Amino acid sequence: MRQKEDPKGEAVENVISNIKLNPVSRSRLHEDIVSQIQNKIITGELKAGEKLPAERELAMELNVNRATLREALKKLEVQGLVDIRHGDGVYVKDFLESESLEVLKAMMYREEGADPEIIDSLLSARSALLPEVAAMAAIKRDEQHVRKLKEIVEAKSNMPVLEADLAVHHTIARASGNYLVIFILNFFNKLFREYGKFYFSAPENENRSRKFHRDICEAIAKRDAHKARRIMKDVLEYAHERTMKAIIDR
Repeated sequence: MRQKEDPKGEAVENVISNIKLNPVSRSRLHEDIVSQIQNKIITGELKAGEKLPAERELAMELNVNRATLREALKKLEVQGLVDIRHGDGVYVKDFLESESLEVLKAMMYREEGADPEIIDSLLSARSALLPEVAAMAAIKRDEQHVRKLKEIVEAKSNMPVLEADLAVHHTIARASGNYLVIFILNFFNKLFREYGKFYFSAPENENRSRKFHRDICEAIAKRDAHKARRIMKDVLEYAHERTMKAIIDR
């Protein structure tokens, strides 16, 4: 870190002298730059309010041309991670104020793996949201949704339990008519596939999920919103506890 001075000798800003970036692959230049700077902001190595080195210095350190660097910085600006002030420089912003789900994805899919705290937060949000989605699905579902749930339940021998679980939740979200929930679940499918294996590695958990699939299908078919809510709440709380234990114990 170095301080620049104005002509009167007064310190006016903190400029990072070296942020230790790695030269990037020629095949995916700006994506690699975005990933590196994202990670340094999320981990706190680059702090809100700090100014990045000059464009020429960054381009030399990364071994890229300025056009490629500008493309990466623009994407970081769209994600709400930096503020590009023309004629001044590029400043780091508080990533917790970002409105981009891409930042959340970057937090979850870092090279060293997701922080257990992030997984815990996601599972907590899931447990709070999906019981109400299940209740709404029981009220709004149509016969096509019921048929789809029954197909998933009856295909248990031909479908891995993790894929069956994702399919059940996706069908319930569709039945609820809530498009936001559908896309949120789609967005996090990669994470659920990655960490669901820890949960489903235990036979008792697989059996619990198969029973959940049967029970929630029956409740939604009968339009029993109260029962659907309770079944969903119980299984998500159970899965949350067991998943976190499996991740911590691995």
